Amino acid sequence: MTHPTSKKYNCIIVEDEPIAAEILESFISRDAELNLVGKCADAVYASSLLSIHHVDLMFLDLHLPVVKGFDFLRKLKNPPLVVVTTAYHQYAVEGYELDIVDYLMKPIPYDRFLTAIGKFKYLMGAEEALLEISERDYIFINSGKKQVKIILQDIFYIESLREYINIHTKTETFTFKMPISKMEESLNPKMFVRIHKSYIISRSKIEIKSAAFIQINGKKLPIGRTYKASIEL
Repeated sequence: MTHPTSKKYNCIIVEDEPIAAEILESFISRDAELNLVGKCADAVYASSLLSIHHVDLMFLDLHLPVVKGFDFLRKLKNPPLVVVTTAYHQYAVEGYELDIVDYLMKPIPYDRFLTAIGKFKYLMGAEEALLEISERDYIFINSGKKQVKIILQDIFYIESLREYINIHTKTETFTFKMPISKMEESLNPKMFVRIHKSYIISRSKIEIKSAAFIQINGKKLPIGRTYKASIEL
């Protein structure tokens, strides 16, 4: 009897602490859908692994010898999805400019690892979404076989994660496989404004604004340098 093969996602670990790398490796080995294709301790070796293998997910320590994690990530042309591992809290903000699936604080608890993998698999599995624009106060997004109706007034902000978007609303967060630029084209600029390559916000939901960020629903969203001049709030 043949068992249907489950989907396999190739992972690499970029980590210079052997114990932290071993912990991640043991966590990965518990998931039949994750396939570890390599472990490395620095960015140079990581680059060669990425050129040899098709990699879906990279566990990246920020404190690597020579080249730091974020600098390495910025130089990659087509990076895989990334889960950052760090012993320091303050680096999460820097990752705004990059598409990070999740941040894991060391020492990493197994349940927290599972949450990050859940986010990764959801992004990998989301179907290409199609947008139906109406002149009314809502939009329909077709995702797979279902149509999702989203009330425009309910949207707080829209966040880009590479080829996916998260639409944060009053009730829940919707994830669709769609570029943020496509979403931007469909929204009324009187109601919504792009403030960053990764963020579109609802003008009516702004709580605090400054030169560097806008706060919506208690979350500070950065204003991208290239968008500063064009934003009139």
